[in-house]
Amino acid sequence: MCHRISIAILITLFAATVCVAADEDPYLWMEEVENEKALAWAKERSETDTAAIEAAPEFAEIYASLIEIYNSRDRIPFPGFRGAWIYNFWQDAEHVRGIWRRTFLSEYVKDSPSWEIVLDLDALAEAEGENWVWSEVTCLEPDYRRCMIGLSRGGADATVVREFDTFSKEFVADGFVLPEAKHQIDWMDNDTLWVATDFGEGSLTNSGYARFAKKWRRGTPLEEATTVFEASVDDVFTFAYSSHTPEGRFDLVNLTPEFFRGTNYLMLGERLVKIDIPEDAQLQAFFKGHLLVSLRTDWTIGGTTYPQDALLAIDVDDFLKGRRDFDVLFNPQERVALDQVGSTRRYLVYTTLDNVHSRLYRLAPEENGWTKEEVELPGIGTVSLSQPGSTGSYFSDSTDDFFFTYTDFVTPTSLFAVDREGKTKKIKSSPAWFDASGMGVVQYEAASKDGTKIPYFVFMPKDFEADGANPTVIYAYGGFEVSRVPRYSAADGTGWVARGGVYVLANIRGGGEFGPKWHQAAVQEKHQNNFDDLIAVAEDLIERKITSPKHLGIMGGSQGGLLVAGCFVQRPDLFNAVASAVPLADMKRYNKLLAGASWMSEYGNPDTDDWEYMKLWSPYQNLDPEADYPEVFFWTNTRDDRVHPAHARKMVARMTEQGHKVYYYENTEGGHSAGANLNARAYTDALEYAYLWMKLR
Repeated sequence: MCHRISIAILITLFAATVCVAADEDPYLWMEEVENEKALAWAKERSETDTAAIEAAPEFAEIYASLIEIYNSRDRIPFPGFRGAWIYNFWQDAEHVRGIWRRTFLSEYVKDSPSWEIVLDLDALAEAEGENWVWSEVTCLEPDYRRCMIGLSRGGADATVVREFDTFSKEFVADGFVLPEAKHQIDWMDNDTLWVATDFGEGSLTNSGYARFAKKWRRGTPLEEATTVFEASVDDVFTFAYSSHTPEGRFDLVNLTPEFFRGTNYLMLGERLVKIDIPEDAQLQAFFKGHLLVSLRTDWTIGGTTYPQDALLAIDVDDFLKGRRDFDVLFNPQERVALDQVGSTRRYLVYTTLDNVHSRLYRLAPEENGWTKEEVELPGIGTVSLSQPGSTGSYFSDSTDDFFFTYTDFVTPTSLFAVDREGKTKKIKSSPAWFDASGMGVVQYEAASKDGTKIPYFVFMPKDFEADGANPTVIYAYGGFEVSRVPRYSAADGTGWVARGGVYVLANIRGGGEFGPKWHQAAVQEKHQNNFDDLIAVAEDLIERKITSPKHLGIMGGSQGGLLVAGCFVQRPDLFNAVASAVPLADMKRYNKLLAGASWMSEYGNPDTDDWEYMKLWSPYQNLDPEADYPEVFFWTNTRDDRVHPAHARKMVARMTEQGHKVYYYENTEGGHSAGANLNARAYTDALEYAYLWMKLR
């Protein structure tokens, strides 16, 4: 545990040219999101700078193409099982905010299924005079009649949640309603909700999330909800939930003191029983009377050592009686990691990443152990087991049917169905939005500063030649154990590769491509590895003559926005374009802004001697008026209540003050994303690619 040191000592230790103390920061006013001066500044900069980018000859054509693609009726209507129905949330030119709709599986598999509209968000927004953005829906199994629908104003994480009846297709009069806040809710039964929300003064953690998990009975006011667990203000959050299975309901409480560490409790009547697994293990699910757990570190228990990233199963009753002889359902290998887990009525399904290529397996518990079979895939690309938009599950809980999508850089996303016999059938495919003939994909490795091999994919245009002159952009994220994998992207294809650009996907440390160890290799005092890895990929591209610094750009969002900002500050000589989206940047104050305090397990606590290493890579504190930086493009959203817009605002203000040319765009809505609707997303994506062409052609 790091010891706290005073601000006075910090100021003495670090010269102002390296680290600016909070009270010396002339741009603190930008941290007030709705500050009139800040909004006026953002509006003026955005209008001026987007006009300059829109003047690039590529902008108008890319924007028009993306508007058409994003609103196309030929897109896959991604399905979500909810009981007997298939649900889908859909947006297009006529439904800008979107419609929630449903059909039956027999109808869904048709080329042009007939849909029943359940909720029209455009009509609702107009009737209520609100800028509603679809956020989430939580329904009660097994009939899925009662749902809690989350609606966001402008796309923020904070939502208004209201009870909805899917049979009558109306909001429930006198039903459950939660005012705008960041909620964690779940159904216990028809008349009871688990609720973790803002209950008033003192009810939130320092991260801005709920510190009370409560049980709320129908017909009673929210303030009378019964507390089942109380967290500390220094914890990230707590919440209660129910796992509804054919074998029964499990009621649980989760306490998360920091990311990737927590404790789960099983409610046995009024008693909370701790589920005795490592704090950094993940409780994956309850399945067929089994407890499923995945590990983030090695675990020695009962005389056996189970390896990091293993997926384990044990009978719940046996576990509660003290047995710890787990079945190992997945055993990791050097470059093979557990990826996604799901289940049908009888089968457990999981995917792995094998050197960043997906593999899919189906398992079933039998008397003598678990049977396991690999599900055949159409190629060595990427499989997804979750539906975009979270309006349902790819897995049926009443049958053994499930869906998955398959994609790679040049193969449009296709939706496949797997039946109870394990037979796979393609159901739907996205159109080919660009001509991929002649394009190529290769996977290389770069040696990072410490010698670690960093894999990366190069997506090459037709007639590619390694002459050092190719406009090239590297995309990377590298954080929070999130894997970035090959996928078919209309924006990357039409906006970049089909026009002659090279697109590179870097699988740097900090992500989850090779399991927890890959993530843990770039957290806190090891976070510099994050930047070193991306720099190594850039240098490797140059050495292979794929590109050169004049034609090389980098792009990333959120943690990826921090990544690319840190890289251009450390190595401005390597890049001629940087697109940093909704970024973190001021790491001296990030833990005081919105949800920032929840990420200290990832980056460190700048109010302790963690700042000794953080100060070396925090972009805002290391900006140099004498450096020759590329002309960076920062963009953010006013309504982003996860990563504060002040990070981007302050970077732009300071760079401008220092005499560096920089571009800026702040959208007034959209939350922590590229836009609140498809049109806004198309505009932001077009700005990014027009900017890259402007700098790298």
